[in-house]
Amino acid sequence: MRRRGYLAFLIGVCLTAWTCYFVMEAQQKLQVQASFQRDTEKVARDTQVRLQIYFDMLLAMKGMYAINDRIDRMHFHRFVTELKVDRRYPGFQALQFVRAVPEPQLAAFAETVKRDTLVDPQGYPNFHIHPACVRPLHYIIEYTEPLKGNENAFGLDLSALPSHLKALELGRDNGEIIATERITLVQDVSGEPGFVARAPVYRNGAPLETPAQRREALVGFVAIVFRVNALMREVIDTPLLEHLHVRIEDAGLQGTVPPLGASVETLLYDSDGVAQTHRAHAPLLPGLTSLTPLRVGQRNWVMKFEGRSGARYGRSQLPVLVVGAGGIVISALIALLLVANRRESLARSGLEVSMAELERQKANVEQARNEMSRLVTTLNQAQTNLQTSEKMASLGALVAGVAHELNTPIGNSLLTASALSDMVREFERRLTQEGGLKRSALEAHLADARKACDIMGSSLTRAADLITSFKQVAVDQASGHRRRFGLDEVLHDTLATYTAQLKRACCEVKVDVPAGLQFDSYPGSLSQVLSNLIGNALLHGFDGRDSGVITISARREGADVVVLKFSDNGIGMNDVVLRKIFDPFFTTKMGQGGSGLGMNIVYNIVTGVLRGTIRVETVPAGGTSVLLVLPMRPADDA
Repeated sequence: MRRRGYLAFLIGVCLTAWTCYFVMEAQQKLQVQASFQRDTEKVARDTQVRLQIYFDMLLAMKGMYAINDRIDRMHFHRFVTELKVDRRYPGFQALQFVRAVPEPQLAAFAETVKRDTLVDPQGYPNFHIHPACVRPLHYIIEYTEPLKGNENAFGLDLSALPSHLKALELGRDNGEIIATERITLVQDVSGEPGFVARAPVYRNGAPLETPAQRREALVGFVAIVFRVNALMREVIDTPLLEHLHVRIEDAGLQGTVPPLGASVETLLYDSDGVAQTHRAHAPLLPGLTSLTPLRVGQRNWVMKFEGRSGARYGRSQLPVLVVGAGGIVISALIALLLVANRRESLARSGLEVSMAELERQKANVEQARNEMSRLVTTLNQAQTNLQTSEKMASLGALVAGVAHELNTPIGNSLLTASALSDMVREFERRLTQEGGLKRSALEAHLADARKACDIMGSSLTRAADLITSFKQVAVDQASGHRRRFGLDEVLHDTLATYTAQLKRACCEVKVDVPAGLQFDSYPGSLSQVLSNLIGNALLHGFDGRDSGVITISARREGADVVVLKFSDNGIGMNDVVLRKIFDPFFTTKMGQGGSGLGMNIVYNIVTGVLRGTIRVETVPAGGTSVLLVLPMRPADDA
């Protein structure tokens, strides 16, 4: 009987070890991976949003030249001063205007800059063009704000620098914002990595349909100069760098073959070289790695994230210790029962021994069941927390998209208001100093003022519509209350909040939802379902594609049922993925932006809250369709 007790104890210890290993693996997948993914997504999203804000500012500068392509140094200085970007959005080195100057006009251009006293009464007698070169067309940095600290860039001829010239000619021909490769700024003695983003400025009224026409109409470029280390200091919290290693590599222009491997020439940022800490770096955790691509001014950047061991991505030992201790205690109790059974059987009758043994075994089994029940409860709570994190991440992406979408109309209104103010002051000066105005001058001023008012009116109207849609979606998702609503209204508000993401993905949305489909249901839950389907299409359906089409249609069946169909023409799914699409934590993008809870949340909302059914149809390489059958007035819970 003792042998049986020892064998039972050994088996119990083995089962306990296996359970501890299972708990450790579950922690790695659920807690560590989820925390690392949240951190990497936040850093990548914050970097993209910060760069987009600066690029929108670059477009605002281009818009100033679209109103008047003869902006002088005083106008440029006042515009940059009013933006106050050094205080509101630090991280850049300078804002510049690069003038395109033909070779025969080079000497006259230099003399004009030397005699320019609009900002500095003494002019710029020491201005000179450098380095000297002979080319048909020169690109000279004429305005740079602030000038202090950027004196070496003033008068720099970019046509003599191959890395700058290549980017300038590409931006000139296609009319888009273009970023340079990794460069060392001439005005930065530290030698830190930098890059320059520029947007071409063309002569007003000139045709711009072809590259040849754009070359003929080119006036110059507006530019923002960046130091990458300074830019990333504004994006990443310094304490996070103790747990996360971040590298940014330049993978070359879009549409070209990226270079093989990392090198000093392509390295834009390495957090180990700039982290403000004197402690040694913790070792990297194997398998905790993520790559995120970014598109920056027609170039491809790759952000590489690696997790470090420590408290943030470490495993908690308490659950493992509790499971191990409980397993050993249970194993010991069972072994003691088997050993004691032999001794007690000599002193008691067979029936009494059997009843006592049965009671002890029942108590042990009940204790083991309670331990396993607590473990299952812990795992369910972890799943609930991950679902909540998924919803909050979706809401964060939605807020970032709305903020980006609002930035353009509000920036256009600010720019137009500044230009209108300058026109009014010029009109007052001419009226007071010249004693009168010609009718043609008055009519021109009125036409410009009317055009400026129209621009501000349309921009602010667009911003108001976006705010209204976002407020409605936010209120519905936060409250979760039941109310009457139109299906087309909820769909319109949800799509409005995803305008920025859809535009960046070159995704077209076709809507065929008739008016009059009035629901008495939960608009916030329905909006969450639509948001997850849109996010899935962008992340999975159009992966590796430059554009896509989403089709949303609805039809009424019977008196109280609506069939809502959400389709895309993406890459589709195979049979294995289709069978597991609603399983929690199943994803084809683990570590690349997917948590495996998006479609599980959709299934729970449709079948639980909305009292409907859901079906997925797909064709590999031919797209995916999701059919929702929803009652217009779902029954309340009993």
